[in-house]
Amino acid sequence: MKRTMSIPKLAALALLLSTGAAFAAPGAAGHSHGHGDETAYGKPGDPKKPARIIQISMGERDGKMQFIPDRIEVRRGEQVKFQLRNNGELDHELVLATLEENLKHAIEMQKNPDMEHDDPNAKRLAPKKTGEIVWQFTKAGEFDFSCLIPGHREAGMTGKVVVK
Repeated sequence: MKRTMSIPKLAALALLLSTGAAFAAPGAAGHSHGHGDETAYGKPGDPKKPARIIQISMGERDGKMQFIPDRIEVRRGEQVKFQLRNNGELDHELVLATLEENLKHAIEMQKNPDMEHDDPNAKRLAPKKTGEIVWQFTKAGEFDFSCLIPGHREAGMTGKVVVK
């Protein structure tokens, strides 16, 4: 069941979002990454530049939800094109962030389960659909990717990007 908002509530929300965005830190709660905004885990890639292709499938199997692969290694400075495919029967998403940001974002998703993402570090896919994320990993470390649709991360839909 999708939630709907009345016009006055939508207008108030739009006003709040438009004024609050000017004061929000880039990447707060895993949202609002404009092209070129650098985060702790890198920045949006340039689709016109070469990128290493990494294919990731999403789905459900044997009572678990999963990404295949769920561990990826990249070099610092490398640009990657994640080619995503939802092989499952449910909607899934991939949200790339720090573990802390994804855990905070997961709490927000519990409150707003139909939240749609329009960020360069996230892609939601319907069953049997494909999509991509182009990302440049500018800093070394371990970063998280998760499906933040309520219950999915808890059912196993999480992975790690190791940047060396």
